[in-house]
Amino acid sequence: MKDGKIALEYYGHGNTPTTLWTSRSIGKSVVSTLVGIAIQQEKIDSVDDPIIKYLPDLQGTAWQHVTLKQILQHTSGVEWNEDYTDPVSDFAHMTYCEAKINPDECVYQLVKNVKAKNKPGEVWSYNTGGAWLVGKVLEAATGQNIAAYLQDNLWKKAGMEREGVWHSYQRDVTDMGGHGFNATLRDYARFALFVSREGKLSNGQKLLPDHWLADSSNWTQARNSVTPEYPKGQYGYQWWNYHPTSGTPLSSKNMDATFWGRGIFGQRMAINPKNNIVMVQWSAWDSARPSAEIENENALFFNAVTNYLNQ
Repeated sequence: MKDGKIALEYYGHGNTPTTLWTSRSIGKSVVSTLVGIAIQQEKIDSVDDPIIKYLPDLQGTAWQHVTLKQILQHTSGVEWNEDYTDPVSDFAHMTYCEAKINPDECVYQLVKNVKAKNKPGEVWSYNTGGAWLVGKVLEAATGQNIAAYLQDNLWKKAGMEREGVWHSYQRDVTDMGGHGFNATLRDYARFALFVSREGKLSNGQKLLPDHWLADSSNWTQARNSVTPEYPKGQYGYQWWNYHPTSGTPLSSKNMDATFWGRGIFGQRMAINPKNNIVMVQWSAWDSARPSAEIENENALFFNAVTNYLNQ
């Protein structure tokens, strides 16, 4: 979409405008945005709050000194294996839990019993277990499950055409905080537009704090986030910094200030407020990350689209 208008809309694999497609980890970006709304509503005081303020049962665990900001930025310092090819990784165990009769308790015990590895805030390490806790903080602070809070405080207000659906651990009680959101393609695009407009609705109502967009894309300087390819850092409040790292893009400057939602198997959301462009990609790749170059190839493609739309 360019300037709020559809430039291209295409569906493959039999999908249609009414299909609800899984977000994978773009759901993390949605939950992060809901945290911003909860802060605007004063249901959460600050991202600097320790998470035990909302989840006191985590006192005495590896999470007790971790702030909400640190789990949003994935700098909690806890030990977590996110390897999607490892059948005994923490992420794999989380997936196994989600197939059980009482998945919420199973995941809770998994996440609660991880060990501290680094001092909070010092090292970036992608962690769906921490993202799951962001969802639990949101539910504890608002008194609603994620799906209900989304529906009442964003989806209805932003004029989405269909309900957003969460994979639920317990219907009307608790949902997956790290992934599991589903929406239509157009509603994903509407969500991206909402974020690009800093949380402002068409009637002028502002749902996000004034600084939220800038803070969300203020990339953490923790070790592993800052790399030769990403000297400014590569991760914010569950949004990614993402640009071509090799190849010859037509002009990389058009991608400046773009931030991304990313999910395995090729789910992408690009938000470029500077050029008033948002892009959403659904995919069904045959593996979580088909090649080492896939991220760069994806970025080159979106860079070319951005250049075309800016002609």
